[in-house]
Amino acid sequence: MSALLVLHGPNLNLLGTREPEVYGSDTLEDINQRIRELVESKGSSVVCEQRNGEHELIELIHGARGSADFIIINPGAFTHTSIAIRDALLSVALPFVEVHLSNVHSREDFRRHSYISDVAVGCITGLGYRGYLYAARYALDLLETG
Repeated sequence: MSALLVLHGPNLNLLGTREPEVYGSDTLEDINQRIRELVESKGSSVVCEQRNGEHELIELIHGARGSADFIIINPGAFTHTSIAIRDALLSVALPFVEVHLSNVHSREDFRRHSYISDVAVGCITGLGYRGYLYAARYALDLLETG
């Protein structure tokens, strides 16, 4: 059985009320429930966590070693600022997909740079909550077929 870890970065706890024209009207729990239903229907397990603190996300990444097979991460604003999260992802040597609800390439210039995209196995941006589901399907397929 494969185990996925889904990490949501800062401010994503406010989904549903935070800039719905950008991020949609789904709450974080709505998104997590969809992910859980998909992953569990395939006989795998998933843990979904949200943290606003960079160090807390890093601790969760470190804890994934030995307990998860794949990480799906939306680092939020840390995408554009955190070398520490990049280093944590590299240090655990687990495959991961970077996900963003909005199309970061159609927004402010500073959002177009990611410190983790070049070390991710893939990036999904601008597809709303479905991006997480596509990432989960990819992860499960990769873990099953190699």
